[in-house]
Amino acid sequence: MPDTSPTASIAEAFESQRDRLRAVAYRMLGSHADAEDVVQEAWLRLSRQDTAAIQNLAGWLTTVVGRISLDVLRSRQAHPETSLNDRLPERMVTLDDSPAPEEDALLADSVGLALLVVLESLRPDERLAFVLHDLFAVPFEEIGKILGKSTGAAKMLASRARRKVQAPKQPTNVERGQREVVQAFLAAARDGDFLELLRVLHPQVSLTVDTPAGVVVTLGATKVAAGAQLAASAAPLGRAAFVNGLPGVISWGEDGSPLSVLAFTVVDGQIIGITAVVDPAKLAQMNLPAP
Repeated sequence: MPDTSPTASIAEAFESQRDRLRAVAYRMLGSHADAEDVVQEAWLRLSRQDTAAIQNLAGWLTTVVGRISLDVLRSRQAHPETSLNDRLPERMVTLDDSPAPEEDALLADSVGLALLVVLESLRPDERLAFVLHDLFAVPFEEIGKILGKSTGAAKMLASRARRKVQAPKQPTNVERGQREVVQAFLAAARDGDFLELLRVLHPQVSLTVDTPAGVVVTLGATKVAAGAQLAASAAPLGRAAFVNGLPGVISWGEDGSPLSVLAFTVVDGQIIGITAVVDPAKLAQMNLPAP
């Protein structure tokens, strides 16, 4: 027989809201893992409540998720050193199999990820006001209650956040010239052509590597070029890719296991930034294609 107990009906009602709550938490926090934790905490709080007193379950849950997310954002702000690695942008990787990279899906992903990066620059209360109102249509009156502020103050926070979010130019495509610079870099690394590496690298290029021990940053073209030569010899298989909308490359070992994912920032014909993931645990979470 089906379970018709009050607990079962509340669980069913919560499950019907789970996807929306997860979306709210993800836009607030920029992390799928953190969003799942927030939604689970919301369920635990609901299970301890007298649900008969809740007139609008969807609104109640949105308020709870907003408050928990706000606490997480404030904790990050107070202790940034404890969450730096966890807050590195989650990477979306697609193979570069087409000479025209500006497909609609890729652009949508790039813009969505760019929005998350911009949101990171907002204060916690600005981020909450913007996300809840502009992305999920939560009334300012409810947002004010979450923040402990007036409705007018919530409107001002959202307006301030909106100006900051709209200010940066969102990426529209990956220019062919950028890919050519990256291809020249990879060819020079494979050939051991140190002078060509220096030509395509900006003198102040930065290399940020996500390793099992943490994030390591290398500055300067000479050091980055030397490291690129060593890395190229260790990765026999590689494919061009897009990483968060940027030109990049996926490398695999001879056994087919992923070795690294790299993304390149190219300005005026030179590489000014490289981000790399070599942490096997994080590579395993990225659902990479086979070589």
